Amino acid sequence: MTWDPLILSLEVAVIATIFSLVIGTALAALIVWKKMVARDLLDAVISAPLVLPPTVLGYYLLVALGRNSALGRAWEAVTGSQLVFSFAGAVVAATVGSLPLVVRSARVGLESVSSSFVDAARTLGAGPRRVFFTVVLPLAMPGVVAGGMLGFARALGDYGITMMVAGGRIDGLGVHASPTASIYVMNAVDSGRDGDAFAMAIVTTIVGVAMLYLANRLSKKLHRA
Repeated sequence: MTWDPLILSLEVAVIATIFSLVIGTALAALIVWKKMVARDLLDAVISAPLVLPPTVLGYYLLVALGRNSALGRAWEAVTGSQLVFSFAGAVVAATVGSLPLVVRSARVGLESVSSSFVDAARTLGAGPRRVFFTVVLPLAMPGVVAGGMLGFARALGDYGITMMVAGGRIDGLGVHASPTASIYVMNAVDSGRDGDAFAMAIVTTIVGVAMLYLANRLSKKLHRA
């Protein structure tokens, strides 16, 4: 068994988790804002990747990021390469797939912050932005971090969206052209390399279960707070 697919998957998952944490926390804050118009609709749209088939999501991304789209042409003009069927495309696919989990967990964390802390900070003269970054976000951090771990586990194991958008073999940061771990398992099964498929499946399972375990521990800590 080669370790390149696992390294590639870890690279994609780490970068995708960073993006989904920043975007997801911002979206969660927007959803919990009581003055937000149509926040239930926004929540439903963000959560759609949890229920839509991965191939459907992959198709949407192909249309949105392909060479004939505005985003695809802009990316190619700046970088000289196409966005789909690339490492960047794999990161986008993993980010989209993991974003709902980050948003939902971060939302729970933000909603758990007592309004009395916010009122006390506002009474002392802190503005809305300062209250959010110095009071609300630190108190909600267990939920945000738990969401990041769930998102990482989801990004690490993504198959359908990544296959549609990035293809079977992509160049990583530290490895040559390789499939991601989940695609590697499928390729190994198709070619009769059951031992390789089993070994990669065990490794990715261990990593995924470890992330879920830590996320559950953080969620319990959040509920006890």
